[in-house]
Amino acid sequence: MTLVDIKLIVGLGNPGQQYDKTRHNAGFLFLDGLAQDYHADFLPSSKMHGLLAKIEQPGAGGVWLLKPSTFMNLSGQSVGALVRFYQLQPEQILVVHDELDFDAGTVKLKKGGGHGGHNGLRDIIAHLHSRDFYRLRLGIGHPGSREQVIQYVLEKPSKVDLHSIENAINQAMVVMPDLLKGDIEMATKRLHSPV
Repeated sequence: MTLVDIKLIVGLGNPGQQYDKTRHNAGFLFLDGLAQDYHADFLPSSKMHGLLAKIEQPGAGGVWLLKPSTFMNLSGQSVGALVRFYQLQPEQILVVHDELDFDAGTVKLKKGGGHGGHNGLRDIIAHLHSRDFYRLRLGIGHPGSREQVIQYVLEKPSKVDLHSIENAINQAMVVMPDLLKGDIEMATKRLHSPV
């Protein structure tokens, strides 16, 4: 079994009350839940261009939680600042983001790959000069046509879809102890196995 040393979990979203609980802010929603579970508080960090918290996992040390405040399309500015300051490798990063290609309620874990048109991922890849970070993909569904995507991701989901997204987040929370211990293989297996 190969253990992975995750040192940074980034939740993607847009800052500001008008974007709260919109589909594009699924990553923020996840990090809020994670911080609550681990009794961590987010504090603004101008140096990191975002809100920063730290959780301690017995046997795994500290893990940074980052919510960029640069707006989605410039997420890499925030991630890049923290990665350079703490000299992290791409393999030590988990990015949590909304995924148009999955139905609401679907959650998947993977390493690497392209940005799939997601501007937050696109900017992170550009700043890290690497695609080799882990991604936790939270399905939000697709509006049906490309022209509707921008409006769709910036809207709040229906009650049914929000419930499904929250269920997906809860599923991911269950495997977080494995992930924080570095056992990505076990976390992936448990997350992807049908109940």
